[in-house]
Amino acid sequence: MNTPSWRDRLLLQEDLNFLLTNRIPRLALTRLMGRYSRIRSRWLTRLSIAVWRWFTDLDLSESAQQEFDSLHACFTRALRPGARPFVPDPTLLASPCDAIVGECGPVQGQQVWQAKGFPYTLADLMGSAELAARHADGQFVTLRLTSSMYHRFHAPHDLAVERVTYISGDTWNVNPIALRRVERLFCKNERAVIETRLAADGSRLTLVPVAAVLVASIRLHALDVRLHLGYRGPHAIPCAARYAKGDEMGWFEHGSTILVFVPPGWALADGVAAGQRVRAGQALLRRVPSPAPSAGTAEPGP
Repeated sequence: MNTPSWRDRLLLQEDLNFLLTNRIPRLALTRLMGRYSRIRSRWLTRLSIAVWRWFTDLDLSESAQQEFDSLHACFTRALRPGARPFVPDPTLLASPCDAIVGECGPVQGQQVWQAKGFPYTLADLMGSAELAARHADGQFVTLRLTSSMYHRFHAPHDLAVERVTYISGDTWNVNPIALRRVERLFCKNERAVIETRLAADGSRLTLVPVAAVLVASIRLHALDVRLHLGYRGPHAIPCAARYAKGDEMGWFEHGSTILVFVPPGWALADGVAAGQRVRAGQALLRRVPSPAPSAGTAEPGP
């Protein structure tokens, strides 16, 4: 068995990890990181990427470009065409992003779990009792993007975006250590509630990108504004944007989380479980066939 390096032991030490990523001036450092990442300098960007690689498993082999003029350009990099094929089966909902699956499974009434012993309600997360009711007893999947992952997210199915609600908030870290310590963390952080309808049958699908420490900026192609801590526009923004399955919808500017909610009638796709790594385009949820009527309940013939 390989002995963990001192660096790995340091990063995995829970108390220290939580202290260094949460007991800090989170909002100030997040704003500072946003400004730093946009500095246009090839040599500074190369140095920053080298330091980034020292702490993470950053892999740029699939990137559409290999040289970047800012750290922001590397964070939000596009991939080579065809790098993320989307499962074509219309009964399958694809993962919108590269991620590690967190808590997932049935919504219990309107209650969801961020970690064992740490529940939150859909209404608290989404800011709407009406929207929460639409997903009662449905299914949910928590998708956590690490800092080194591909940060763009895509349409998991053919759909139309009807409304985006921006909810300003804090920037707690969203790693498993923080999720086990901070109650209702997703409901406290900055987030965008993206309400959509599937093109096939009009059923609801809601995506909730949640920002985190050092990443409080979300860009959606459906809007002509960037959602970030300094945003002062309307919070509920009507939309009329249509996407085919796999179309790019937007990006984070570091790493964070996307929460996926569907109404009853769906189940987790085969193999989807907490801790699993998924790529954008892989099957995430599957449509559950409606039960066929029994012979005893069939309508009599003429």
